[in-house]
Amino acid sequence: MKQRAIAAIVSVFFFSFLSAQEEPQQTVVPKKIYTTNKLAPETAPEIDGILDDQSWDTVEWGTDFVEQNPDENTPPLYQSKFKLTHDDKFIYVGIRCYDAEPDKIEKRLTRRDGFSGDRITVIFDSYHDKRTAFSFTITAAGVKGDEFVSQNGDNWDESWNPIWYVATNTDAEGWTAEMKIPFSQLKFGKSKEQIWGFQLSRLIFREQERSVWQRIPVDAPGFISEFGELHGLIDIEQQKQLEIQPFTLLQYDTFPEEAGNPFRDGDNFKLNAGLDAKIGITNDLTLDLTVNPDFGQVDADPGAIALDGFQLFFREQRPFFVENKNIFDFRFANGQDNVFYSRRIGRSPQGSAQTVAGEFVDQPISSTILGAAKFSGKTKNGWSIGLLESVTGKMFAEVDNNGDRREELVEPLTNYLVARAQKDFNERNSFIGGIFTATNRNLEGLDFLRKAAYSGGLDFQHNWNDRKYFIQGNVIASHVTGSEEAIERTQRELTHLFQRVDASHVEVDPTRTSLTGTGGKIEGGKQGGGNWRYNAGLIWRSPELELNDIGFLRQADQINQFAEVRWQTLKPTESFRNISVGAEQTSSYDFDGNYNRIQWEMQTNLNWINNWFTEVGVGHKPRIFTNTFLRGGPRWRFSDENFVFAFAGTDNTKKFRTVIGHVYSAARQNNFSFRRYVLRFQYQPFDALNISINNSLENNPNRTQYVTETSFDGAPRYILGNIKQKTFSSTIRINYSINPNLSIQYYGQPFISRGRYSDFNFVNNSTAEDLNERISLYNDNQISFDAATNTYNVDENTNGTIDYQIGNPDFSFVQFRSNLVMRWEYIPGSEIFLVWSQGVTGSGDPTETLLSSLDNQILGQKPENTFLVKATYRFVL
Repeated sequence: MKQRAIAAIVSVFFFSFLSAQEEPQQTVVPKKIYTTNKLAPETAPEIDGILDDQSWDTVEWGTDFVEQNPDENTPPLYQSKFKLTHDDKFIYVGIRCYDAEPDKIEKRLTRRDGFSGDRITVIFDSYHDKRTAFSFTITAAGVKGDEFVSQNGDNWDESWNPIWYVATNTDAEGWTAEMKIPFSQLKFGKSKEQIWGFQLSRLIFREQERSVWQRIPVDAPGFISEFGELHGLIDIEQQKQLEIQPFTLLQYDTFPEEAGNPFRDGDNFKLNAGLDAKIGITNDLTLDLTVNPDFGQVDADPGAIALDGFQLFFREQRPFFVENKNIFDFRFANGQDNVFYSRRIGRSPQGSAQTVAGEFVDQPISSTILGAAKFSGKTKNGWSIGLLESVTGKMFAEVDNNGDRREELVEPLTNYLVARAQKDFNERNSFIGGIFTATNRNLEGLDFLRKAAYSGGLDFQHNWNDRKYFIQGNVIASHVTGSEEAIERTQRELTHLFQRVDASHVEVDPTRTSLTGTGGKIEGGKQGGGNWRYNAGLIWRSPELELNDIGFLRQADQINQFAEVRWQTLKPTESFRNISVGAEQTSSYDFDGNYNRIQWEMQTNLNWINNWFTEVGVGHKPRIFTNTFLRGGPRWRFSDENFVFAFAGTDNTKKFRTVIGHVYSAARQNNFSFRRYVLRFQYQPFDALNISINNSLENNPNRTQYVTETSFDGAPRYILGNIKQKTFSSTIRINYSINPNLSIQYYGQPFISRGRYSDFNFVNNSTAEDLNERISLYNDNQISFDAATNTYNVDENTNGTIDYQIGNPDFSFVQFRSNLVMRWEYIPGSEIFLVWSQGVTGSGDPTETLLSSLDNQILGQKPENTFLVKATYRFVL
């Protein structure tokens, strides 16, 4: 507890010292106002990219753009100007981007949301809440990009895909663009005259110079809150959205045939159909529906392996769940922990069929989403509302026994509910919100699963002094119920480990049928004004907290303290466009009062004047204890660790650019080390083709890698080994854009991880500072390898009798995933996908090199293939 008090005092001193430093006053910038007007009927401009329509003469030019980056508040290299008008249904934006060297304008073709080349972005804060906005980007090549912006500019969601129309043109003065944006794609309240937040931003790609219409100082505490204003939107009729998007899918799978297995006869064919719909209940609030959704065009998850036993986090890529995800987001801690993790919906079945020798099983790889509905949006008076309901069907594994078939339930019928709300107040400087989730299962005999899970939370944020300072926090609670078996399993999971032998504050109770836990976070700091930023806070997760039915929780039973300070330049220098230097400190405790961890880190980011970048950091971990390493055994200590990382990259405006990086860490007494080498290439030989390769090689030796638990003389024996683990992955992307609406994209990732064990040892004193006291090595008389059974025989007391055996833990995990997708948006909002997916997953020979595994296990194996055609049509009614 003494260390905890010291850490708190350090944080307070941190704040007090930095608050006392003399800094320039935050710059106050007058709000610019652009006034539009309404077009007469049937006088709308033709969207051809040429600003020659008479309708543009009814409004004035908005101009006087100012440079934002790299040299804020200076004249840009070339000016820009715009006009904005509207009718009953649409907003029209005309833009002129001057350029004295039009032949140097970068017109790079990409898929939608590619964001490459010269471009200009129009952003509407139509709620005028100073926190959320709708962003429309057009490149000089005519490629559209659109994003929903939240958290005052900290979160940009490119999954939002509204219907709108655009055209561009290049001439002797530079390039021009025309936009036609339906009011139905925006959200705004009802009032006589609308006043919206408004901004335009232009990027001259070859100079990496960004200019804006409304100046936003470098030291501003936010982005959307600093916008100018759009006036003149008088008597706008709210447009209710009604869109229906059915799809049809033809899929053909091929795979290696397995002799005798009727489920693996070499190929499979299926026909599928479904429906997505978007209904505007009001102009502010939208109801999204999906029936039998398919996500066949979505990239495969990257390869990964976790020796620590914890679950892996994969980002959501399915369009239905990605759209408006910011409203449902409730990250209550630093990292991935979240009350709502949408990947739980449609998860892989958690059960498995019971079989005997000679039987074959067809196991479903995911749960079918029978239907889902999502009601979400934000009202003019500051309410953000989200309600999601989804049902996944019963999933059965089919078992074949010499032609006799039976089905076994492996995932029950499950209902998921998420309700989220937030309310802005205090002139949009503060908000308070809440969330509630519920998961209910119709178990039908799958009593090892929890029957029901509920969670709820409250969150808030308050900004003051022109948003320069902030305080935010949340508190959550969870309650899970189920059979005695299910709740005992929960107590014993790696997330909780109630069975830990040296824990005095928790213990497994096999009679319990429920668990209730809490968690939360409190944080405050300075986010704007001058060169300095800093923050500090506290996070807690009680031992009983359980969120993994519909949320994501890696580990419970933690109390984390953190503090961070950062200094940044406000103006470029002779050598740098900008510089950022930061330092942070974190510490960790458990609810038993154990002081488990402290870490110190410093890093600097340099953006050079030639647009190269460098990132360097160093860190020290003088104390590393973990409650989970021995999987229910006693608390374990790792030796002190030091680490360093360095990355450097070339100018990203060039046709060829690269990033190299290295991460290195090492522990005292050679307990463990980690080396990671990164090499990334990106090459654009011509505007329509982009090739990127991201290579990573990791070498992670560890003298005390957990292997297994056994018993010796009636006492637990925790077996460790000296692992030499190497991992290689390469992510390859090739994008060829025939035009802004027709593209071909290839994604491929080979992933290989190999581990070889030697020098087996067992835990002697798990918290000893000296590694030689922490473990005891087996000598040659105690351990021997039996090649016939692929096991290690251990005669620990050397009496000639085998005391226990250790299965050979050596491994070589090999995976290859790829997608080749042709996407054609034949009319706005309607698409055809042609997809070829390929995959190989298996185990290689641990004695081989990584290169041999790549050759034998990926290139030398017959892959599984999926060919599909998916067509959607978006009815806008």
